Amino acid sequence: MEIEVNGKRYAVSYPPDTPLLFVLRDELGLAGTKYGCGEGQCGACTVLLAGAPRRSCQVPLSAATAKPVITIEGLEKDGKLHPVQQAFLDAGAFQCAYCTSGMVMSSVGLLETNAHPSQAEIVRFLQGNVCRCGTHARVIEAVEHAAKMIEERAR
Repeated sequence: MEIEVNGKRYAVSYPPDTPLLFVLRDELGLAGTKYGCGEGQCGACTVLLAGAPRRSCQVPLSAATAKPVITIEGLEKDGKLHPVQQAFLDAGAFQCAYCTSGMVMSSVGLLETNAHPSQAEIVRFLQGNVCRCGTHARVIEAVEHAAKMIEERAR
């Protein structure tokens, strides 16, 4: 079975019903995608599957073989952080950072479908991403800042 992750094709040896999360972490060594609850409720394992945020603990490998997967490691380009990653850093939108990759991936997915989300839209979109440290206000600030950064880069 083959899978495309971060623009590269990989032959993987896991059964088709294996959660994508375990293939990413255990076989491909992409540890940025975190195991949280294993039930799709916390968002720590969020990746982009064909551009849409998905909980990789709930996506079977078979569902990911025909669609490109982007993990947190795939956002950086040419040594530069993605605007959402940079905005999270600038806003200090993390403490322990366990939820950060999932928050970033969900935020990238949001901004790809809504370039100018309101605070209410950001909150609604990210409500499935849990941060036990309570940095939600800074996460919202980071997403707003990232939206501005992306708009400026497009000019």
